[in-house]
Amino acid sequence: MEKVVIIGGGAAGMMAAVWCARNGRPVVLLEQNDKLGRKLYLTGKGRCNITNACGVSELFSHVTSNPKFLYSAFYGFSNEDTAAFFNELGLKTKVERGNRVFPCSDKSSDVIRALQRECGRLGVEVRLSAKAEEVVTEKGKATGVKLVSGEFLPAAAVVLATGGLSYPATGSAGDGHRMAQKLGHRITRLRPGLTGLLAKEREPLQLQGLTLKNTAVEITAPSGGNKILYQGFGELLFTHYGVSGPLMLTASSLLGDYLETGPLILHTDMKPALTDEQLDARLLRDLEPAGRSNIRNVMNRLLPKSMIPVLLDRCGIDREKKANQLTREERRRLVKGMKDFRLTLTGVRGMEEAIITRGGVCVDEVDPSTMESRLVRGLYFAGEILDLDALTGGFNLQIAWSTGYMAGNQISRSGEDSGQKIYGGLI
Repeated sequence: MEKVVIIGGGAAGMMAAVWCARNGRPVVLLEQNDKLGRKLYLTGKGRCNITNACGVSELFSHVTSNPKFLYSAFYGFSNEDTAAFFNELGLKTKVERGNRVFPCSDKSSDVIRALQRECGRLGVEVRLSAKAEEVVTEKGKATGVKLVSGEFLPAAAVVLATGGLSYPATGSAGDGHRMAQKLGHRITRLRPGLTGLLAKEREPLQLQGLTLKNTAVEITAPSGGNKILYQGFGELLFTHYGVSGPLMLTASSLLGDYLETGPLILHTDMKPALTDEQLDARLLRDLEPAGRSNIRNVMNRLLPKSMIPVLLDRCGIDREKKANQLTREERRRLVKGMKDFRLTLTGVRGMEEAIITRGGVCVDEVDPSTMESRLVRGLYFAGEILDLDALTGGFNLQIAWSTGYMAGNQISRSGEDSGQKIYGGLI
């Protein structure tokens, strides 16, 4: 029996290999690196946010590109199936804030090892440091893969699961997109997603490393009558180039295209639990007993130390001013500064820092119920190579698991009822 060749040993590729092999098909898994799951190892800051434990129907609202395409994939292999799958492989999981699912060990390496063990148990032939050059076709059907070394591997079917362009240090160089394009597939515009945002002002450099927790943000379009484009609550991180953290990563995927047409304004409310009036009253209470103490010392009770000189300068208040010398107008400016700290956003960070790639193989040219190409028979896609991306929280990995399952299961059970799910090798 001819083997199925899977190009890419990341999350989607390993998942496709497992499900192909579970149904009796011989599989060759090609990985250009010297180990599997290089990018998977980095996810979730090394902890690997496997999926999200929200309701299955809620998954779609967190997908930012082509969510309807994933209907069959998410219901065919849901987030609940993902948790069950890894539990059957012996990987215990836990649910944290925001319904994020992690391995109990907090080690992404355990996720990779679980998949490697299963590939080994199933007899998947893993070939490391094996770089594919092109997918070979005959009469409109994928028939094999040619390696850079010149070797040809005949194939019953081929899965392209090479990822996107993000984290290029892991080997993501767009090879899969190039191979797909050569076969006639359209590649939608590739750009970074889930990355930091650039700011025009120099203040973030002064605040580099500061994280504001329990912060409310809004991003508006000054050219559109200050229309609110994004609202969020959580953590904001200042960096040497601008802002990052969970809130800004989400904003980068939602608003990256807007930023290509002009700047946006980030409004940060550092005291969202207090109204302007309540914050002013709180400030007054702190000022009254302070007397001739420096205003910076009084502000220590309200703000992180590194934020105080930045805010005082922005509000035009002398850093050495005494608490009892603060005027009503200066107090008003301080309240406004804490409730609406503004930065001008000018763009997003590059692909080298992006968590995901936005854009990819046009999903109109892929069958959503099988992941098979509509242009080339026997060619399948899985994972980040497709024009699919989602917000943080485990949703992008769920796309990889679901599409990998669909491709592998469809290849191995073509013509059969593939509605049954197999865990631990048992139906």
